[in-house]
Amino acid sequence: MTMKASTRQVDGITIVDLSGRITLGEGSVVLRDTIRDVVGQGHKKILLNLGDVTYIDSSGIGELVSGFTSVRNQGGELKLLNLTKKVHDLLQITKLYTVFDIKDDEASAIAAFK
Repeated sequence: MTMKASTRQVDGITIVDLSGRITLGEGSVVLRDTIRDVVGQGHKKILLNLGDVTYIDSSGIGELVSGFTSVRNQGGELKLLNLTKKVHDLLQITKLYTVFDIKDDEASAIAAFK
């Protein structure tokens, strides 16, 4: 299953809808390139919608962290939205749940940027 990413704008926030698997190879490259493109266009508020992400491996976790760091270093914010149980558990185990700002619904996630 390939990784897909699409972006949309809501109230000045770029929402990246991801679906598929964020794994070594194509999945993590898609994520990296998408975040780089969004930041390159000058967007500082990024919301990653992981509702349709079925699996993340260690490479995908690394890519999430590196995306988070690069957005933060440029004065932006990156938040996560709609984690599946599997992804939620993975972030709990790796203790990254405390690093990311994670929301369960889009409205509260958008409000959190204000």
